[in-house]
Amino acid sequence: MRRPFKLTFRNKDLPPFSCEFGVRGRVLDLPLIAWLTFIWVLLWSSLHLANVLTGVVVAVAVCLAFPLPRVDLGLRLHPWGILMLTGYLLYDMYTSGVRVTRQIFVGHPHRAAVIAVPLRCRSDLMLAATAVAVSNVPGGSIVEVRRATSTVFLHVLDADQPAALDAARRSVWRLERLIVRAFGTSDEIARVAEPPPPAGPERGAHA
Repeated sequence: MRRPFKLTFRNKDLPPFSCEFGVRGRVLDLPLIAWLTFIWVLLWSSLHLANVLTGVVVAVAVCLAFPLPRVDLGLRLHPWGILMLTGYLLYDMYTSGVRVTRQIFVGHPHRAAVIAVPLRCRSDLMLAATAVAVSNVPGGSIVEVRRATSTVFLHVLDADQPAALDAARRSVWRLERLIVRAFGTSDEIARVAEPPPPAGPERGAHA
């Protein structure tokens, strides 16, 4: 017997927070229904159970009568991956902050550089998420993103030794892997399990 409702966790092809409704496979976007219900309650200026239920019915009717095209952003939620990503980001932000503070107040001036780091993921969402996460960690910032080759250009403060540049690239690849394991599709997770691509050359180095 076919189920009248099928939620996201029962069908991995559905977008997040959605359900498949009816025999024709109409997809209902649950956040959109919640937003339309909220607007309905605001229009009536009264928060009552009857208004909320009526808003839900109207929202579902509108979504079924005027269906939006199915757009898959390539976003999946993996709770364990999200927990691992959060823990690593907190640890990395703390240790990087201590390292940058030491570089500023202790020792000699360091040579900075911009290095190219090719990524394994190809989706715009994962590329943007990786760039934002890397930029939030002290000690390095993304100065350019090349979408055609999935390459980010990272400004590194401590570029005195080749080992420091290799460590910066490995840090970006580690963040990419954690982000994809937290929010990526199965194909992207398999892609980041492969060895990283060859690193690009250093450019724009300065003292």
